[in-house]
Amino acid sequence: MRYVLRPPLRPPRLLQTASFRLAALYLLLFTSSAATLGGAVFWMTHESLMEQLQSRVRVALEHVEEADQTGGAAGLVRHVQTYSRGAGALDYLVQSPTGVQLSGQLPAVGARRGWARLTATDQDGTKPVLAYVKQLPDGVVVAVADDLRRVYRADDAVLRAVAFSIATTILLGGVGGVWLSRVFVRRVDAMSRTAEAIIDGDLGQRIPLRGSGDDLDGLAETLNRMLDRIETLLTSVREASNNIAHDLRTPLSRLRQHLEEARRQAGASADHALAFDRAKTEVEALLGTFAALLRIAEVEAGAQRAAFCRVDLSVVVETVADAFAPSAEDGGRRITAEIDPAITVHGDKELLTQMLVNLVDNALRHTPRGTEVRLSLTRLGRQHAVLAVQDNGGGIPKAEREQVLRRFYRLDHSRTTPGSGLGLSLVAAVVELHGAALRLDDARPGLRVSVTLGLVGSARAPASESVRMTA
Repeated sequence: MRYVLRPPLRPPRLLQTASFRLAALYLLLFTSSAATLGGAVFWMTHESLMEQLQSRVRVALEHVEEADQTGGAAGLVRHVQTYSRGAGALDYLVQSPTGVQLSGQLPAVGARRGWARLTATDQDGTKPVLAYVKQLPDGVVVAVADDLRRVYRADDAVLRAVAFSIATTILLGGVGGVWLSRVFVRRVDAMSRTAEAIIDGDLGQRIPLRGSGDDLDGLAETLNRMLDRIETLLTSVREASNNIAHDLRTPLSRLRQHLEEARRQAGASADHALAFDRAKTEVEALLGTFAALLRIAEVEAGAQRAAFCRVDLSVVVETVADAFAPSAEDGGRRITAEIDPAITVHGDKELLTQMLVNLVDNALRHTPRGTEVRLSLTRLGRQHAVLAVQDNGGGIPKAEREQVLRRFYRLDHSRTTPGSGLGLSLVAAVVELHGAALRLDDARPGLRVSVTLGLVGSARAPASESVRMTA
């Protein structure tokens, strides 16, 4: 038997909003209040009707006692027979001291005295009654009872009214809560869409205002002012960085030209030629650093998303592996590749190629001779693919794996090798731009750098953050 693991069911997003939970809390309070009020009304109504019924029974019992005092047992029977007729009349019982029923519709009460609930009969059948049983001075037992069905009907009417009010409260409160939650969700979604657009590089996006002047409009206006300020600051920083890079690149380019010209005119002196070559190498390294900084700034600005298209990542990996294989062999290293065919992603081909080139160059540059660098591209389920570059060199200490993504950061043992410390920074920027996940793992020995990308038509990479570091 084959078992399929399914993700746990999650409640609808509307039920998870703060506004819906607040509305549900208020609905619970209102429902509890309505139920409490309804219970109080029911209790007071029931008690009032019972007091009226008992009062009516007591008055009738006083009349019975007067009839017994004035006419004896015969007068008592005549009184009961007279007042037990007609609609709405009370029910009576006259019982001799020996227990013989002399008159009335109530059943024999035996030795019971005081208030008692009995079952009487009339033309409609049986009915519940509340009776008061009393023994008179001459030994005769009398009972006077009133019909409890009027109280029960009133109780039912009050209960139906209370139930209807509670149901109405729940219905209106639920509909109102859902409506308010939908309005709140729409406003929050508008803020989220604006934030996502800004994350993707569109700094000109702003949160729309409804003009209602409510708290959310005030919050949106405050956030928009903050975004205006951030955009101004970022633009100033970007312009300053770009201007510095461009302004320094121009004199450095001229310096390189002057060095080349001076080398040609310096004659055949080997010392002069070596000095010029070293100076030219340093100048080219500086130019490469400024070019990398400008490239990272462009990627982080998100401007490259306009060039996104379908990219056959399998072809890209194969091309990079073939291009680096000769230089790796010349340096005493070896490159191997395991590539699943026809893996297509949505992205910028040039940037993805540059990202892979940086990873392979980093692996070749900072590993000793005899190192094997393995490139792999494999499918991860139906929606994702994993691109990995792994070596069996010295690796990176766990404490420094997050630091190597920072600009100009270099490990102590790498400071003597050529480079500017910007290679992995550009990799992280490209990963962020493509919504992928970046992992640096211990290959035991060596380092494994993996990038998880979404295939064409799939969602973003399965990571809590776009760039995720793990040990």
